[in-house]
Amino acid sequence: MSRVTSLSCICGILILLSVGCEASVPPTKDFVNTQGSQFALNGSPFLFNGFNSYWMMTIATEPSERFKVSNVFRDASAAGLTVCRTWAFSDGGDKALQMSPGVYNERAFQALDFVVAEARKYGVRLIFSLVNNYKDYGGRSQYVQWGKSAGVQVKNEDEFFTNAVLKDYYKNHIKRVLTRVNTINKVAYKDDSMIMAWELINEPRCDVDPSGKTVNAWVQEMATYTKSIDNKHLLEIGMEGFYGESMPERKAINPGYQVGTDFFTNNNIKEIDFATIHAYPDIWLSGKDDNAQLAFMQSWMSSHWADSRRIIKKPLVFAEFGKSKKDPGYTLGVRDSFLSAVYRNIYNFARGGAVGGGLIWQIMAEGMESYYDGYEIVLSQNPSTKGVISSQSTKMTALSHMMNG
Repeated sequence: MSRVTSLSCICGILILLSVGCEASVPPTKDFVNTQGSQFALNGSPFLFNGFNSYWMMTIATEPSERFKVSNVFRDASAAGLTVCRTWAFSDGGDKALQMSPGVYNERAFQALDFVVAEARKYGVRLIFSLVNNYKDYGGRSQYVQWGKSAGVQVKNEDEFFTNAVLKDYYKNHIKRVLTRVNTINKVAYKDDSMIMAWELINEPRCDVDPSGKTVNAWVQEMATYTKSIDNKHLLEIGMEGFYGESMPERKAINPGYQVGTDFFTNNNIKEIDFATIHAYPDIWLSGKDDNAQLAFMQSWMSSHWADSRRIIKKPLVFAEFGKSKKDPGYTLGVRDSFLSAVYRNIYNFARGGAVGGGLIWQIMAEGMESYYDGYEIVLSQNPSTKGVISSQSTKMTALSHMMNG
């Protein structure tokens, strides 16, 4: 979830489902790939503990601030974190990567080059998200605005998923990022094994079509296009995990609403290699107590784990979770306890197959107070939370070795 400026955004099929579509990325040396519902690396199981730091490219656009990126990779690596999810987009506005359709800021691209190079230095693999559902860093609304400025008739932001001109703008962005040749290591992004996966969109939502079919058609088109450029890397959608119309009985597990996506049909697209879920019970179930929120989290995780393993038959990543300091009754102990419970679930589900790891929201560097959203964790300043995170890293590494043995 992009919570950078506001939390206001938080507000025949069954036959296909029973079969599932197994992931399609063949093994390539040093690239993370999939084998059924497991991640693999060079023939061995790949399990991980990871984190979100969406801000890396933006911070690195100022060379004098790049040490913050390096410090986070250094501290995260020391805590055993081996996967980082971050933005490979910034559309319009301050420090934009894409200033207007097809017009790119080389300084911002070189900042992204730096992020990739530093990730390799510290042994952290990257998941690059390619556009935002929300207005932060441009997102769908910026694409719509660009279209309107060019005279395209667009009624609402949901036409991002259907308008041919806007889709071409986005395809061009996919191509520009994937074919970018890093100015530091001279390797094209599509050939760089430190990139673990591409993510089509951070938390897709479509108000005009709650069935999920509009998003589904867009995912199919964009996934096919992405794979036509790069079939070495894994590809995921960026979904929160909401259940939709294809299995109505599962909708009771949702937090009381739908967002125009369908966990089953969207992730069953052949070109999509693994599923993701996000969970923010403190926001989704605002007003409920900690026990109710934890019970939701347990149900949310266990149902998606079972469905990924038995029906979708692809790996699952718990790609965003956290505990906000802004919550009533927040204490450091409450946060550490919540994270421990989530980590325990991830570990137990990984033992049963299909769950590859989790990505906590979010790790920041010292001196980034202007970016704080309540979920920030500065590892050097939070020894108890760092201990919880490091412990999970150790367990996931040990489990990976055990599965390999």
